[in-house]
Amino acid sequence: MEDYFDNLKPIIKQYFKILNEEIPVFLYDYINTKPMLRLNSVSALVGSDYVKFINVNFPYTTLSHSIGVALIIWHFTHDKKQTLAGLFHDIATPAFKHCIDFLNGDYEKQESTEELTTEIIKNSEEIMTLLDRDGINLNEINDYKIYPIADNDTPKLSADRLEYTFSDALTMTNAFNLDDIKEIYNNLSVLKNEEEIDEIGFSDLKIAEKFEEGASKLWFLLQSNEDILKSQFIADTVKKLIENGLIYKDDLYRLTEKEIIEIIENCEYKDISEPFKNFREVLKINEGEKAPKDKYFISLKVKKRYINALVNDKRVTEVSSKAKVLIEEFLNFKSPTFAWFDF
Repeated sequence: MEDYFDNLKPIIKQYFKILNEEIPVFLYDYINTKPMLRLNSVSALVGSDYVKFINVNFPYTTLSHSIGVALIIWHFTHDKKQTLAGLFHDIATPAFKHCIDFLNGDYEKQESTEELTTEIIKNSEEIMTLLDRDGINLNEINDYKIYPIADNDTPKLSADRLEYTFSDALTMTNAFNLDDIKEIYNNLSVLKNEEEIDEIGFSDLKIAEKFEEGASKLWFLLQSNEDILKSQFIADTVKKLIENGLIYKDDLYRLTEKEIIEIIENCEYKDISEPFKNFREVLKINEGEKAPKDKYFISLKVKKRYINALVNDKRVTEVSSKAKVLIEEFLNFKSPTFAWFDF
């Protein structure tokens, strides 16, 4: 437990401090369970930190993302059950995260791996003992979707969506620095949306516009052929490992990403190891409207992730022409039909 926090980069420690001044004491025991600590070997950046054609400033793990989500929920609710539901929301995440959704054919919703959440929590004696100690039932923390502050439907703002927008800004898009995050975060509170349901929202339009503009950098990145091609290539590589008996699917929950990459790069199957080594060295992908011959290529439509945040009692698109144009541009955005590697 001490190792996780002791080894955190200063920027992540500062970021967590913005989300909540202190880590709530009750969270430490839950973070220090084996199922949660496993997530420290799963990148939250969905394999982007293993390639050169997507910029990554520093690694950020799924455990850090989960703690960040929990801190945001605690900040706005001070409710243990909601906070734990947020902490556990990615507990069923395998190595390479959403790449495995691509492997499962779920590249549009990217939710296929969430199905094991209840099973993993229920089978953890450590977690179940802690829940029993705290008088919390499994069905109160095994689905964060029942808590709208933790999760809600796109394009609403939730703790999960807010956390990965902030952390991806620091790690990949450079959309916000820590001062920006602090300014944005301090303007947020729990509001009632048009359905009279609790939702995190803004009180200041200018800050809301600043958030939307910065957040949009991530929206476009996640729609880019770079991100899609990367995810599908990792998925197909893992599929070949499984088909050739080099790993079992359960190993995605037992091995670290680095251990699996070592298996890939050192395996005797050159049609697996050589393309993956080339993949890791690529500086730029290729795109076009015609499928290439004799190249690894993709042509996929993926989940559109964006936020149309509340500003007081209205959506930002209702009160800001700037935000309306930005979101319309994103919704109308189309990448070239095909993308491929030139190796």
